[in-house]
Amino acid sequence: MNAGFWIRLGASLLDGLIVGVPLFIISLLITGGLEGREYFTDILSFLYTLLLPVFWNGYTIGKRICGIRIRKLDGSSPGIGTMLLRNVVSGLIYSLTLGIAVIISAFMVGLREDKRAIHDFIAGTEVVSAD
Repeated sequence: MNAGFWIRLGASLLDGLIVGVPLFIISLLITGGLEGREYFTDILSFLYTLLLPVFWNGYTIGKRICGIRIRKLDGSSPGIGTMLLRNVVSGLIYSLTLGIAVIISAFMVGLREDKRAIHDFIAGTEVVSAD
C-alpha cells in the first residue's frame, strides 16, 4: 500500500528531529559558531538522505519508525543512481520552479491514487508501507 501525505510528512519531521538536531549541535561544536555551519550540516544531511536508503533497504530513520520505505517500481530497493535522481535532479527542478513543484508534489501525494510525487516519477520510485 502506498504511503500518503501525512505519514510521509511525519517521517520527514522525525528525520529532522532525530538527525537534524544532533547534526546542528555537532556542527556548532566543530565550527565554533553559526558561521560556516551550513556547509557541514548540508553535506551530512545530503549524504544521509542519499546513502541511508541505499544501504538500509529504502529506509531512513524516520521512515523506519513510521513503517514506510522507498522502493523502485519493480519492488527492489533503490540504488545510488535512483537516489541521485530522486534527490539531486528533483532538487534542481524544485529550485528552478522556486518551490512551486514542491507544492505540486505535496498535492500529488495527497490526491493521486498511487501517492507518487514528482521526485518519485523522476526516479521511478514509490513510498510504501513496509512489509
